[in-house]
Amino acid sequence: MVVLATKCYVEGDARDRALDGMNSLVANDVGELDVDWQVGVRDDGFVQIDVTGEDAPVARNVLAETWGEIVAHDGGLESGEEYVGTLESWDDVGFTLDAGVDVFVPADELGLGVGSPQQVVERFGLVQHLPMRFVYGGDPDGDDEPEPSRLADAERDRLYDWQRGDGRVNVNSATRGETRATVNRAGHAQDIVTVERLGLLEQSIVCAEGTDPPGLLAAIGSYLPAEMRCVV
Repeated sequence: MVVLATKCYVEGDARDRALDGMNSLVANDVGELDVDWQVGVRDDGFVQIDVTGEDAPVARNVLAETWGEIVAHDGGLESGEEYVGTLESWDDVGFTLDAGVDVFVPADELGLGVGSPQQVVERFGLVQHLPMRFVYGGDPDGDDEPEPSRLADAERDRLYDWQRGDGRVNVNSATRGETRATVNRAGHAQDIVTVERLGLLEQSIVCAEGTDPPGLLAAIGSYLPAEMRCVV
C-alpha cells in the first residue's frame, strides 16, 4: 500500500470521475509492471493505492516518486527530512500543511519574499490542497527546543519559476481533463501552452506568450466552479 500526497475531496459524480482518472494515471505509471492495484480514499481524503504482485515494491516506489508519499502514519516525521503535504489553510502567521499530521510553517520560513501569508498565496497563485514540499523541523538535537518547519528549497524554486514564465491560472477541484475541456469550451485553447497537473484535482493552466492570466481566469470562471488564482 502507498498513500499518495494528493487528495480526492469532491463528492458524487465528480468523485467517481476523479477516481476513474486516478486509476488511469496509475495505469500510466505502473501498468507495464507485474502488479494489480486498487484505488481508494482514506478518511482524511488522501488517495491510497493497494498494490499486489511480483513487482509491487517497484510499483510503490514509482508511485511515491511520481506523486509524493504521505508517511506520517508509519511512525511520524523525522527532523530535517523533506516530505510532501497539501496546503490546507493559511492565516496571518503561516501555512498549515497536511502531511498525515498537521505541519505548521511560520511566515518567516516560507522563503517567498516579503508580505503576509495571504499576500504570498495571492502572488504565487496558490490554491487549497496544492501539494507542497517542506522540510520538517521538530527537535533534531533532542534539547526540547523544536526548530520550525520550512518550505523546501525545491518548492521555493518551483514557485519562483512560475513567476518567471508567461503567467498561469491555478485551479483546484477539477481534473486535468475537465480543466482542458473548460478552456476549450470558453474558446481559449490557442491562449494556453498546456495544463500542468499539480495533483489529482489541482491543475496549472500555463498561459501562452501574450495571454493575460486575469483575463483568462475571468473568461473561464463561469464554466468551472473551482478556486482559481493567477500567477502573473
